[in-house]
Amino acid sequence: MNEYPAQAVSRFAADWESTLRGDRREPPHLNHYVPDGAALQLDVLTALVRVDMRQRWRRAGLEKRIAEYRSEFPAVTDSPEFADLVCEEYLVRSRYRALDVDTFSTEYPEVAGEIRRRFADGAVRAETPALPAGIETGRRLDDFDLLTDLGGATHSRMFLARQRSMQRLVAVRVEAGADSDTPTVAQLDHHYIVRVYDQRLIAGNGGDSKPLRLLYMQYMPGGNAEGVLTLLRESHSTTTTPPPGGALLLRAVDAAMEARGEIRPAESSVRQEITALSWPETVAWVGRRLAVALDYAERHGVQHHDIRPANVLFTAEGVPKLADFALGALYWNAGIPGAGGAAADAPEELRWRSPEALAARLDPTAPMPDTRSDIWSLGVLLWEMLTGTAPFDDPPATGVPGHEVVTAMLARRRLGVPPAALNALPADTPAALRRVLLECLHPDPERRRQNGTELAGQLDLCLNARARDLVDPPPKSWRARARRWPVPIVALCVGVPNAIASFYNIRLNQSLIVDRLAAADQQRFGTVALVNNAIAFPLAALLLLWLARRPLTVSYRLAHGHRYPPAELARARADTLLMAERAVWIPFIMWMIAGVAWPLALYGSGARLPPHVFAHFFAAQTVCAAIALAYPFFLVAVYSVRVLYPQLLVRGAVGPADRRGLWALARRSNVYLAVAASVPLLGVATATFVSREDLALVIVPVRWLSVGGVLAFVLSYWLFRLLEADLRALLRAIPSGR
Repeated sequence: MNEYPAQAVSRFAADWESTLRGDRREPPHLNHYVPDGAALQLDVLTALVRVDMRQRWRRAGLEKRIAEYRSEFPAVTDSPEFADLVCEEYLVRSRYRALDVDTFSTEYPEVAGEIRRRFADGAVRAETPALPAGIETGRRLDDFDLLTDLGGATHSRMFLARQRSMQRLVAVRVEAGADSDTPTVAQLDHHYIVRVYDQRLIAGNGGDSKPLRLLYMQYMPGGNAEGVLTLLRESHSTTTTPPPGGALLLRAVDAAMEARGEIRPAESSVRQEITALSWPETVAWVGRRLAVALDYAERHGVQHHDIRPANVLFTAEGVPKLADFALGALYWNAGIPGAGGAAADAPEELRWRSPEALAARLDPTAPMPDTRSDIWSLGVLLWEMLTGTAPFDDPPATGVPGHEVVTAMLARRRLGVPPAALNALPADTPAALRRVLLECLHPDPERRRQNGTELAGQLDLCLNARARDLVDPPPKSWRARARRWPVPIVALCVGVPNAIASFYNIRLNQSLIVDRLAAADQQRFGTVALVNNAIAFPLAALLLLWLARRPLTVSYRLAHGHRYPPAELARARADTLLMAERAVWIPFIMWMIAGVAWPLALYGSGARLPPHVFAHFFAAQTVCAAIALAYPFFLVAVYSVRVLYPQLLVRGAVGPADRRGLWALARRSNVYLAVAASVPLLGVATATFVSREDLALVIVPVRWLSVGGVLAFVLSYWLFRLLEADLRALLRAIPSGR
């Protein structure tokens, strides 16, 4: 193939990767890359079909069969590699479903004999050959000197090796006949994913025509999660050992390094951070980083499908990294007789499979597992790290598990986490972490976190004591009890400051205005007050209830087990953050309207009012409006953020809009703090409108207002700082963006 066809295939593959990352809206059209000219067209078309078919089967809904390519491009049938393409379709499809060879071969009768020859007895014989003899430490393979055997199976082994050309230590997996998406995985460059550098194909021993694949990647000296679990179980078996903390993780890492002859690293900020964590916090710390890795891989079109302790590796500082994305899809049919697969000799690995992954093994028509399946597997891993035991009591792995065993495992998972497993949780497990793990292990994928970003936010929340207590308060705390009475509590938060303002207003107006009116005008004043209050108070109450209907009702019903769709929850979260402002602006507007409406109503009813009465009345109403604006705001805001909003936040589907809403509330609260500080000043300012003769009548109310305003400002400032800290804590649970 000359330069142009090679470029066409390379460009097509690159455009597919761009589609899987989300940079393109739809897959590239294959016919746009086929060159003109019969001499080149067939070879390039065959290569393009191979790339397109592999990429399409990585995304549910985009799958395409060779029969469909043949209908679109009849020339494919004439390709010398047509049998290879059909067999590759079998390989690709069998990675996700148990596929019967006889049924498949009838779909392509012209190459049925070749299909049966290659895949006799329904097994992919090329997928599970044993490594040839002599693959051991001390040997050189291609550019690599094998230094230390890191473990593996008969068909694949991992070695610590020195790459001569680059003069660096790498981890090399030597595989016999394995299949994977290595070019795609090699593009995953993330600080919580083991970096795959490249692969090389070399000839096997003794003239064996089957090549060996050398997949070389970043070397992780700190061992894997299996070593952590071993050390954790040993600590549990010793009754005199204190509860493990983050230091246990570092001990496991140091032990793995010592076993390989590595030198323990010096203290660092990361190690100090881990040491300061409790063991549940350490589990959340590790889980958050693995969830971020899953989200990054998903956005690049890659799913893992084989999360287990052996595939969670650690750096020398204890930072976890997820490995083996390249082999994840090969494990779909592991352990099912006749299904092939690279891990058929390791049936115990089914314990980390999600219910939908097990269902897909039993029923070829079941939906294909997605990222939520990886989240379930990660939940099992974190549960084991937390407790030292598996959450489900599966039957012992004896031989290759058949249909009955897998069915029993699926039935156990569909029942949820059993009570015995819940009792195994450490006593210091935060309620937030318990909730997050149970969400990960929910049998219904719709009830789990939908992507790694959501899960990472929830696990990050578990690392902050303030945030996790806000979201999952202790059952007997005042926050838990306050969730049951949202309407009375909000009514008190709004009503008490307004009642104090009304008392101040009545005392001031009584001495300055009402007592100086004629008896008939006093009667008119009472009538106007009765009519205005009869209209204003019910109207304000109805408006407040209407604007706060969603935060109050949704929070109450959530506390009683009701479920809402994501769109309704998003509206409830937005309305909850606006509830404090809506609760103060309606009374504020009512006070200001009353400052104009009452004197005009009195004047219209025939009362004789001196001109200065209008100024006195409006000034007093302004002070009351400021009281109604500032003080209830902080009371309602703290209640909504500390009690109502957290239970909405953990229901999922949160994103940048929620982050912007919290930041906006934090900024706006500064305005209300300034209003709270101005109330005593406004009270003093209103006294300047009073004549010298009347000053004695208002001095007592103004003094009470000044002293009370200062105390109220101190309370408001304390609530302001409390609100600010709560908002910062809740931001930990919100993804910054995907």
